[in-house]
Amino acid sequence: MATPGKAAPRLSLAVGRERISTVSKAKSRHEEAVRPVSRPRVTAGHKARVSPISVRPQSDIQYQTVIKNFETGVRAFQKQNYGKAAEIFEKLIDSDARDVAERAQMHLRLCRQRSGRLARPPKSADEYYAMGIACLNARNLEQAVEHLSKADKMKPNQDHIRYALAVLHALEGNIDTAFAHLEAAFALRPENRIHARRDEDFQGIAADPRFRRLTYPSGSQ
Repeated sequence: MATPGKAAPRLSLAVGRERISTVSKAKSRHEEAVRPVSRPRVTAGHKARVSPISVRPQSDIQYQTVIKNFETGVRAFQKQNYGKAAEIFEKLIDSDARDVAERAQMHLRLCRQRSGRLARPPKSADEYYAMGIACLNARNLEQAVEHLSKADKMKPNQDHIRYALAVLHALEGNIDTAFAHLEAAFALRPENRIHARRDEDFQGIAADPRFRRLTYPSGSQ
């Protein structure tokens, strides 16, 4: 899921498919993981793409190593190997890479919940959003809709939350609901149209005339 921007869009396997992209904004705006590692973004992954993690120079070897470790943890999580995933995420939560550390914290909480260990439930809209993106990236759509809906209720009219809900409902096949959220996300932040055009999670609705009408409004290229 391409992550729209809040500060940081779409922990998406947003790198990979965790949208380290589908997640910062701490929460990447499905801009740069839902935001893709994209809010984020969904982002969104929005690929695990919802939201990507902000890219740093290739010379930053330490940061690249942190990203690779995070992706390894996400793969273990998706295979339901929660013990191994939790071990990896625990090592990342103190990372200097704050965008990765925040995503690791959310995934660690999910690992502990699913393995029966106690974990503090999310309390704020941002925490519910991050949890929703983590579930979206792992393709746990039932929990994703629960968390993202709570985030939307606690903090309505947030473009990154509505974008992530659009991605979620598109994946579930709830086409009309997906378009309703997508239209709201565009109205709140027109730049989200750019992310939606290249977001693979919208492939299921891209052929619908409404998608082109919303993403390419009259007069745009």
